[in-house]
Amino acid sequence: MKPHPPARIAAAIGVLAIVAVASMPWWAERSSIHLAVEILATLALAQMWNLLAGYGGLLSVGQQGFVGLGAYALVVFGLQMGLNAFLVIPLAGLVGALAAALVAPLVFRLGGAHFAIGTWVVAEVFRLVVANLPFVSGGSGVSVAKTVMGMSAATRTSLTLWWALALGAGATLAVYLLLRSRWGLALVAVRDSERASRSLGIRVGRIKWAVWVAAAAGCAMTGALLFITKLRVAPDPAFSIDWTTTMFFIVVIGGIGTLEGPIIGTIVYFLLRQWLADLGSVYLITLGVITMLIMLFFERGLWGLWLRWVRWELFPVRRRLGPPRT
Repeated sequence: MKPHPPARIAAAIGVLAIVAVASMPWWAERSSIHLAVEILATLALAQMWNLLAGYGGLLSVGQQGFVGLGAYALVVFGLQMGLNAFLVIPLAGLVGALAAALVAPLVFRLGGAHFAIGTWVVAEVFRLVVANLPFVSGGSGVSVAKTVMGMSAATRTSLTLWWALALGAGATLAVYLLLRSRWGLALVAVRDSERASRSLGIRVGRIKWAVWVAAAAGCAMTGALLFITKLRVAPDPAFSIDWTTTMFFIVVIGGIGTLEGPIIGTIVYFLLRQWLADLGSVYLITLGVITMLIMLFFERGLWGLWLRWVRWELFPVRRRLGPPRT
């Protein structure tokens, strides 16, 4: 299947954007780089939640549990074992994947709203366990500045940006390649109808397990990166449900079940934050109202509204029948 012209244009713009962001340490101010890191990390989280809920049909409200585990992997491997903070990021992904695999037999016994509540309970259990472990400083929190000691500020800023770029762009590309594969077809089939998928020979349990573990690993790596920028880890901010509510808001307003949706949603989220953050509670009320309006009137989000008028897909994953090859 050949890509459509809009997809080719989007690919070219995407490559240019990646090059521009990667080169920011040589031309951008530190505040701009910090904002870029935050945007890319948030995009990575949104893509992971979109993969889980939008394509896998697994509506989790407990992804903050894996963000927190990634943050505390920084404490254990970085602060206590002496590893460089940036080398901890892939290890955090392994920690998140392992934790997700261990709790999968429990949460997969649940379905629908029970699954959502179950994932939140699991995240709370993670938080309570970590908060009562004295060797990670319990509930008081701990500074992880030591994990980046010996680095210049410029080096730390550059590595943080490049890791954020790898996670944000990498999550988008990984989901795209997955959806273009036979595994992606199986995943969407499972989301639409588990019974029909089983009748076609698809191993539903294995597909859902793989998506659950992959999303957890992505959230954990992003959590480790985010708390490298904060240089202090504590249970409440690390396991805050705000991480999941932000993912939910971005994916819903952008368009759940689309690759473009999290990108559009991330842009809208940061624009709203820039314009309304000084208004205090009005900012949160506005986000809530926008989310409800989108869910009521535009089920497929802003990207779905765009597709209603202009049928351009930037990441075409659907297969269309064409004339046979000669």
